[in-house]
Amino acid sequence: MGRMITTLLGTAALAAALPAAAQTITTPEGAQMSAATDLAYKPGELTPEQLSSSTRDLFAQDSMNVFRRYPREKTAEMVKFYTEALALRSLSPIQLTSTQQMLLTGVGSGQIKLSAGQQGNRKYDLSGGITGGTGIRFFLLSYPDKAVVEQRFAAAGFAKPEFVKRPDGAFQAQVTDPGGFPIVILVRPGAKDGSNDGVGVGISVSDLDKSRAFYREFVGLDELPPVEATLIGTTLYPYRHKETTLLLYHAGDNLPQDNGSAGIQYVVRDTPMVDAKAKHRGGIAVETPLNKLAGFDLVTVWLNDPDGVTNYFAQVGPNSRTAQQARATK
Repeated sequence: MGRMITTLLGTAALAAALPAAAQTITTPEGAQMSAATDLAYKPGELTPEQLSSSTRDLFAQDSMNVFRRYPREKTAEMVKFYTEALALRSLSPIQLTSTQQMLLTGVGSGQIKLSAGQQGNRKYDLSGGITGGTGIRFFLLSYPDKAVVEQRFAAAGFAKPEFVKRPDGAFQAQVTDPGGFPIVILVRPGAKDGSNDGVGVGISVSDLDKSRAFYREFVGLDELPPVEATLIGTTLYPYRHKETTLLLYHAGDNLPQDNGSAGIQYVVRDTPMVDAKAKHRGGIAVETPLNKLAGFDLVTVWLNDPDGVTNYFAQVGPNSRTAQQARATK
């Protein structure tokens, strides 16, 4: 996946070894970015308290964005599934390269991003469904009316979801998108249509203690009480930022890894600060080092959680597409 850097020490060594003309970084989605070493904080600029705190106070959006990578030949079906069957808002795509688009769908203040192509040396294994491996294994979307959901699926040419009643009285169904990724549909009273009041992201982890510490202490999400998911047969450990909740769970030992099919994006006010905090902690794998894309008014750093799940942090300036779309929806 572009230039895979697994340690911060390796990033520094590589940057020092390359000439200035070679400081171009390819993101996992194929965008050509410039290394942003000039934006990095210098030693001594930040206090120990700043460096050791979580990234939470840097968040600039009331949700996290999530993305789905899928086989390119499934693009038309994927768009139909997410915008017609699931009724997510269709937003203008981002043209990353001459051949690569990021298709965007709106969910509340956040987005589910659809990226055609399974780039690089990421691992893709959705066999076994929700409990068949580690990585992001499902999205949870909520709706107020079961009959409307069924009608939308039928109208879009997809099989109707088979709902079952949960112990709490809500209805739940599990479907898969055309790329084979599970979607859990929850129908409950008071939910906003199109899941516009929130998205759940199910992450199967190999070590609960390590993953919970990463999302609680480094990312800084709200840790909520565990939830018994009887229909899945496991305990979920929720970590929330306003509209988006990550649902961590352990499905077994020595499971296949999928760290490519889906990932998480945080919109932040200061990406170089995130970079500095990760370097200070040590042990956080870097997928794509600190970089910038002037035409998009964007600065990002791509980090990995303990199971290799992409956690990328994006600082968007006032002229970025993300900022313009946020203003347009207010």
